[in-house]
Amino acid sequence: MTYEEATQYLFDAAPMFQNVGAAAYKEGLGGTLALDEYFGHPHRRYRTIHVGGTNGKGSVCHTLAAILQAQGYRVGLYTSPHLIDFRERIRVNGEMISKERVIEFVKTLSNSLLKGESNSLLPLSQGGSSYSFFELATALAFQYFAEQNVDFAVIEVGLGGKLDCTNIITPVLSIITNISFDHVQFLGDTLPKIASEKAGIIKPGIPAVIGENVSPEVKAVFRRKAEEVGAPITFAEDEDSQRPAPNAQQPTIDYQLKGLCQEKNRRTILTAVSILRRQGIVISDEAVKKGFEQVIEMTGLMGRWQKLGDKPLTICDTAHNTGGLQYIFRHLASLPHRHLHLVLGMVSDKDVDGVLSMLKAQIPSPYSIYFTQASVRRAMPADELARKAEAHNLHGTIYNNVESAFISAKANAEADDIIYIGGSTFVVADLLSAINAGK
Repeated sequence: MTYEEATQYLFDAAPMFQNVGAAAYKEGLGGTLALDEYFGHPHRRYRTIHVGGTNGKGSVCHTLAAILQAQGYRVGLYTSPHLIDFRERIRVNGEMISKERVIEFVKTLSNSLLKGESNSLLPLSQGGSSYSFFELATALAFQYFAEQNVDFAVIEVGLGGKLDCTNIITPVLSIITNISFDHVQFLGDTLPKIASEKAGIIKPGIPAVIGENVSPEVKAVFRRKAEEVGAPITFAEDEDSQRPAPNAQQPTIDYQLKGLCQEKNRRTILTAVSILRRQGIVISDEAVKKGFEQVIEMTGLMGRWQKLGDKPLTICDTAHNTGGLQYIFRHLASLPHRHLHLVLGMVSDKDVDGVLSMLKAQIPSPYSIYFTQASVRRAMPADELARKAEAHNLHGTIYNNVESAFISAKANAEADDIIYIGGSTFVVADLLSAINAGK
């Protein structure tokens, strides 16, 4: 079995949410708990940090992992989705899990679990799986971190919190970055409802950090949950919590991740560091500085205000909802440029009209829009996106794939222009895959 065959087997046996959306969503922890028992509860063999929220989870996870690595700890990192290679999801000290280990895991599935030879697990049925793709990926990650004898694993929530399959862990710290509208069909159509789902990762007696204050109503949801389970809670934006670390106000820390949203993530991370220190976990100022300044090299993070070129400045970013894109559009508008070229694609289950309205309000003329679509089933067809944009008095050209849209933008751009590629994680994934294939 090749690595390509192994990953395709996973994708086919249990469809990925990132590809098919709601059809892959599985509510409840039954499958996760069964897998966890079968593999011997591997997540209990190391300390974990759990990171949920709507936006910023990936940046916070990678930066915390980099800080812990810089301190000399062996650190597992589990994030999603991947952009180019499935193995991006599972790393130890920045190194992706080996292809051989993925193959070995799939062979285990195909030789026992999928054939129903286990006494404790339901088999994957022919008509669909008893386990979701994310459940299987999480089971592999938790096993691999135990095998690698990590000191810590930084675990990103997949979707929501309360019923997410990562929520079987008992971490040393729970972090919720922020709350915005996303996945409303699963999590609720109001911010307090979404907050309630995400607050499900707050555990009895385990400290919790809330990164960005959205509203008094959302803040009250988190306070109630923390009181119910007896968890100490810290709101990173509160004035009385701005003592995250001795270096919190040091201007010498140059966060490698750029963009306006990263200032909020920085505050969240520093608050988390402070609370970890209070638990007796050794983290030096030097490690904090190095983690912030070298997070990309140390963890392999991609797609966060990632600069792909100069003259014209070319930026891609995985922000994909109103909560994240507001910072992207604001930042683009603030940068000096002659003309802005926007390569834009979205998925159908997002608030597309909300994003387009915000784009119209925040991006100054002149600009050109290259409407496109990613190569996943959830992608909104480029012509449909263009029609929606017309209603917001936004006009552009339609391209059936990301690479052709990007090539056109590059051909039209001059040295003092800006090219931005985004609107969807999967638009960025297609772009980076095309660039990687051309190397």
